Amino acid sequence: MSGRLPSGLLVSAMLRRCNDAGGFGVVLAKGDAGGGTILVVVARPGEPDRLLERGPGPTGESILIDSTPAAGTDGGIADYWRRRRSRDPDLWVVELDVAGAEQLVAETLLTV
Repeated sequence: MSGRLPSGLLVSAMLRRCNDAGGFGVVLAKGDAGGGTILVVVARPGEPDRLLERGPGPTGESILIDSTPAAGTDGGIADYWRRRRSRDPDLWVVELDVAGAEQLVAETLLTV
């Protein structure tokens, strides 16, 4: 058995923490409640959107990875996550608009 919490629970916790911090969060695509990958769109007014997700670090520990497509990539962030979702229907896509979003995501996804 894995020591990780179910993805649906992590998404709910992230949305609750975002709301409690005075921000706004929404699920753009619902994935597998038990084990889907969680891709987070960090949207801040006046700043370019970013994509964050949990992934393996160089020594095997979980780290937060910036998966934002390179500037000039066809379609931008929305097209990128839609292409990924077409290949991985278990993928969760969550958008957060809150100060300190990266820290909130790291504390939620990496403390497990």
